[in-house]
Amino acid sequence: MKKIIDIRGRDKYNINHISGAINIEAIELLSNPSRYLNFNDIYYLYCDFGHTSSMVVNKLNRLGYNTVNIEGGFNNYMLRK
Repeated sequence: MKKIIDIRGRDKYNINHISGAINIEAIELLSNPSRYLNFNDIYYLYCDFGHTSSMVVNKLNRLGYNTVNIEGGFNNYMLRK
């Protein structure tokens, strides 16, 4: 099962997001990853353009989580939709 996390702010998430994604802002996810993630699942993260989510993915992967950046972020997703 794909677990998609939108790390943008709640306002942007409420306007539009990838179907099935949950919203956990980047700062919250990084400050307490064990509250939201476990080590056995794969999580796909995105922000607006993929830059912030790339940094968050790198930090989480160094902690042992299995996260993947959605390249190009939400804007790229909308262009391809």
